[in-house]
Amino acid sequence: MLIPNGKTNPRDPTSTTPSLSVVTSVYRSERFLAPFIDEMVATIEKAGIESYELIFVNDGSPDESLPYLIHAHTDNPRIKIVDLSRNFGHHKAVLAGLSYAKGDLTFIIDCDLEVRPGVLQRFLDALRETDVDVVYGVQEARKGALVERTGGALFWRLFNLLSETKIPENVLSERLMKRSYVQALLSLGDRNVFLGGMMYWSGFRQLGIVVQKTQREGTSTYSFRKRLSLLLEAVTSFSTAPLKLVLLTGLGVTLLAMVAEIALLARKLLHPEAVLQGFTSLMLVTIGMAGVVITVLGVIGLYIARIYTQTQNRPLFIVREFHD
Repeated sequence: MLIPNGKTNPRDPTSTTPSLSVVTSVYRSERFLAPFIDEMVATIEKAGIESYELIFVNDGSPDESLPYLIHAHTDNPRIKIVDLSRNFGHHKAVLAGLSYAKGDLTFIIDCDLEVRPGVLQRFLDALRETDVDVVYGVQEARKGALVERTGGALFWRLFNLLSETKIPENVLSERLMKRSYVQALLSLGDRNVFLGGMMYWSGFRQLGIVVQKTQREGTSTYSFRKRLSLLLEAVTSFSTAPLKLVLLTGLGVTLLAMVAEIALLARKLLHPEAVLQGFTSLMLVTIGMAGVVITVLGVIGLYIARIYTQTQNRPLFIVREFHD
């Protein structure tokens, strides 16, 4: 089953609309699924919500997550499984889940239990007590090892420095959204997907609440390489600052070259007998200029790649099977 881009809900619009949809992506999550489902169901029932659905998006997980979910689905028909044809990445997997969610409210949460499902009640209370469309979670301080904390903080600072779309530095994946906001998010049609930017660029009234986040058991699936790749994706999708920086760099180098040429010409006119030397300096300048040119071409190439991806019009994800 191929879903074009998530602009429309592939579910039957005539079927019953649940009050709440819970969306989570699954990748190497087998050991978390049982406690996550138990805690999520208990929280929803305690909140008095009778009509709900739990949507698990299998993002090409190589472990036994899918067989477990299929078995859990037979015991609890409220569990829905969106089985993607391969690993498309966390952000696209979440969009896949949102395209299948049809609740009046939709709650995104990671199933690794770094944020416990019980936090849903605080999101519900905040949404009911305020006139906002989205309630999202933030943490007071980043958790994890020094490299993980530093890398996460640097990621958001660089993004906010280079982008006009500002995002809270300690924002979490968890958020509770009204249906109108979800539909607006799915309508964007971005092929270069960075959910953090899309969620804030789309606007609406949004409220952040402080959420307790613990350290994940086991190794995080977000490596340094993935973080760096995501940063490039994010900046080039939501900012033209690198292109402006390249332009300023080119103008600066050109200005310096003109000043140097004028200085050398003036020296020759004032001292005709002087012999202009400096092969080493000339080579260093040549190498430096080559480096600038290569960097400029690299930055422009990143934006051309984004244009290429957007114009290909390929689907963001492919659903192999949906277990309803």
